[in-house]
Amino acid sequence: MRIARAITALGVVAVVAGSQLAAAGDWTRFGYEAARRNAAPSTGGITAANLGQLRRRQVHLDGTVDSSPIYLAAVRMGRARHDVFVVTTTYGKTLAIDARSGRILWRYVPAAYARLAGTFQITTATPVADPGRAYVYSASPDGVVHKLAVANGREVTSGGWPVTVTLDPHYEKVGSALNFSRGLVLVTTGGYIGDTPPYQGHVVAIRAKTGAIVSVFNSLCSDRHELIAPSSCSASDSAIWARSGAVVDPETGNLLVATGNGPWNGSTNWGDSVLELTPDASQLLQNWTPVDQKQLEGSDTDLGSTAPALLGNGLVLQSGKDAKMRLLDLHRLNGRTHSAGPITGGELQTLPAPGGGSVYTAPAVWRSAGATWVFVATFNGTGAYKLVGRRIVKVWENGTGGTSPVVAGGLLFVYGGGLRIYRPDSPRPIATLATGTGHWNSPIVADGRIALPEGDANDHRTDGVLDIWSLPDSRGQAATIGSRA
Repeated sequence: MRIARAITALGVVAVVAGSQLAAAGDWTRFGYEAARRNAAPSTGGITAANLGQLRRRQVHLDGTVDSSPIYLAAVRMGRARHDVFVVTTTYGKTLAIDARSGRILWRYVPAAYARLAGTFQITTATPVADPGRAYVYSASPDGVVHKLAVANGREVTSGGWPVTVTLDPHYEKVGSALNFSRGLVLVTTGGYIGDTPPYQGHVVAIRAKTGAIVSVFNSLCSDRHELIAPSSCSASDSAIWARSGAVVDPETGNLLVATGNGPWNGSTNWGDSVLELTPDASQLLQNWTPVDQKQLEGSDTDLGSTAPALLGNGLVLQSGKDAKMRLLDLHRLNGRTHSAGPITGGELQTLPAPGGGSVYTAPAVWRSAGATWVFVATFNGTGAYKLVGRRIVKVWENGTGGTSPVVAGGLLFVYGGGLRIYRPDSPRPIATLATGTGHWNSPIVADGRIALPEGDANDHRTDGVLDIWSLPDSRGQAATIGSRA
């Protein structure tokens, strides 16, 4: 996919009054928090009133970032502190970029890079930072997770680090965002385009301190609690490939994942299902499986094209390729019992996705003035919904699609044909920021900056762009920054 290089003016549709907001602070993972709600309390100073003053700085990268950045404020690197964006490219390079200047502060290149660059083996996994902000964890297409020092990008090679999370990276892909909870790095696996067997979706929980694999949950052959050679399992597929990967319930620490096409028997094979696991992924607690699971599997209509979205009050929203959104009860996912087994159905509500499109994105869940809002984007449109009791009610919908929505400081950001900024209660954007094209990319908004990568991993390019918008400096200038450190 061709990536725009030129600095373009911002196309601001309208602006409305707003007030200055406090600094947003870190954005340490995809979805902002372990629950993946994609909602931050602040923009750090960007308001509806000053959107027209934003200027874009383009950072040219030696790799495509088909995911989202993370952000760490005022981290020490040598003798100075820097606000940094950290990104991982499709062939596993991880870069730390100065948020103010666009300069690349360090670059980690995995050992497999030279062998894999330009091939079909890619990763679209967003890295994750640990709570102490000393390390970030990233994936490379050879199925390895790396622990990198924030200060200088050096890889930790003691204990069990780096960690192999698949025994066959030729078929099993680390494509979803990494997560971190209770001292564990959480990784999920899926397959490549074409669903070429053999592979199995699985969750790997890694002890961050030591690099030891604590447990593995295999969504097929789930009675085997270790990394398995994909060809050794009689079933294939059931990828865990949604953008959010493993979602963490903040109340219990339990993990929620959704699986894609694959066989289901309610005992050891869990294709096209929502699964609740213990915090270390060692045990399956519950499942929700649609009554038409067999039809979904047969028609390549993955339920797991998106992950469960936690709404609070024990409710979960699950969508899929079938363009349906289902409201589930986390206390009884199957509608009858709080256990896993061969029961299908049990959802509380079903409604169409925006524009009748398949959902490949992570919803944003935003709480404001006592109300819970949910924003969902498809290729065909964007929709806003409110939780009313134990029902989802549509507030608005438009015909403009996008990637995973983000709410920050009371503004809604959706990337697709430009970065559109909305007031949450209206389908009409108040501003559109000019961008190049992308794929899974989604923005983050922190400390008065918006960061958004451009490009598509499936183009197999080894270059790309990171857009950074901020309010102008004293010279009022935007700039283009090259990829040299």
